[in-house]
Amino acid sequence: MPTMLKRLHQILPILLLFLVAPSLQAQLRIEIVGGVARPMPVAVVPFGWEGRTPLPFDVAGLISRDLASSGRFEVLPVADLVQRPTRGVDVDFRAWKMLGVEAVVVGQLLEGTAGGYTIQFQLFDVLRGQQLLGYRLPAQAAGLRLASHRAADMIYEKLTGVPGIFATRIAYVVANQKTGGSGSYRLIVADADGANEQVMVASGEPIMSPAWSPDGRKLAYVSFENRVAEVYIQTLRSGVREKVSARAGVNGSPTWSPDGRQLALTLSRGEGNLDIFTLDLASQVLTRLTDQRSIETEAAWSADGRQIFFTSDRAGGPQIYRVPAQGGSAQRVSFEGSYNARPRVSPDGRRLAVVTNDRGNYRIATIDLERGFTQVLTDGRQDESPSFAPNGETLIYATREAGRGVLAMVSIDGRVRQRIPAAAGDVREPAWSPFRAN
Repeated sequence: MPTMLKRLHQILPILLLFLVAPSLQAQLRIEIVGGVARPMPVAVVPFGWEGRTPLPFDVAGLISRDLASSGRFEVLPVADLVQRPTRGVDVDFRAWKMLGVEAVVVGQLLEGTAGGYTIQFQLFDVLRGQQLLGYRLPAQAAGLRLASHRAADMIYEKLTGVPGIFATRIAYVVANQKTGGSGSYRLIVADADGANEQVMVASGEPIMSPAWSPDGRKLAYVSFENRVAEVYIQTLRSGVREKVSARAGVNGSPTWSPDGRQLALTLSRGEGNLDIFTLDLASQVLTRLTDQRSIETEAAWSADGRQIFFTSDRAGGPQIYRVPAQGGSAQRVSFEGSYNARPRVSPDGRRLAVVTNDRGNYRIATIDLERGFTQVLTDGRQDESPSFAPNGETLIYATREAGRGVLAMVSIDGRVRQRIPAAAGDVREPAWSPFRAN
């Protein structure tokens, strides 16, 4: 993990962090490396299908993978199923109890008209012999994967009390080094399980700091495609993008206000010193929030939009501060350790995720904003760029493995840990989307 001055390079053209491992593709996959002490045993029975064509999508298979990937469930292998009912009336609760299964999912994929389908599923509490959930989800063929993720979200929430995040998305940057030292960079959006990758932007110059709009329809990011740092906003569905900040000097670290009307930015305005500004997107009016001789960067809005957290070395080393979003005096927030940077606010506004120096290693930690308590969650040597899932229960972050950048996830209690290695390429700067609109 770099020092404060080296972290400044994240928003300068001399960025070299991404340049490793030549490749063209970087398909992600989730690997569980640590789960809860006693995951709940569940069974997801293959769904019934009576269509005129081969099964168009394995709904039950995706639900199984989603639940297993959370680290909170032990999904019974299909080969071990004692029966394969597709309707609730056919579930033999005694048989499932003998296997120690606590919940069972059954369902059908129904063929409709005009190429449409309906996912029909039921969730049962085996111990009580009661239905917990029953639902029908319509979908077109292209939407069966998303609808299956939504079904898994409903099941997860019913069993845990926490909204599921399988139907959400992640954005990240993949960088590759070519022969001769030139680089290629891609900003990618994928499903939360790493599937369904879509390249939003490709460039021979660095792309950095992707940030989701509150409605999940746009991304703000920094691009060096014109050999200088510029901030763009891109609409995902149409691909239309707009340059919103190309001021002299550094333009970096965009983050959206909760109402989507403003960006917080790191700007130097040609003066050489980095400070935090807010940019009103409609009027292009800038408001300067910091004016110190120190480095001020990596802004993050509070959940209510009233404050902005940021990294500053004004006390001699990088620490987290907050300032009113309308301007005012800054107050220090982090006090444990010599290095705390890259703040990100939890959806409920109660925690900050930060990069902290833990005995010489740079790891992901959370700071309880009410009590001031810091908890280190990861065990890597160079972990960075944390981003909360929209349910606040999980963090995605970047780390290094075998000399290249990969993504990883950790639950906010530190018990569930996952690695998300790509087939190749240096994968960095993840950002988790909000919940998708229905």
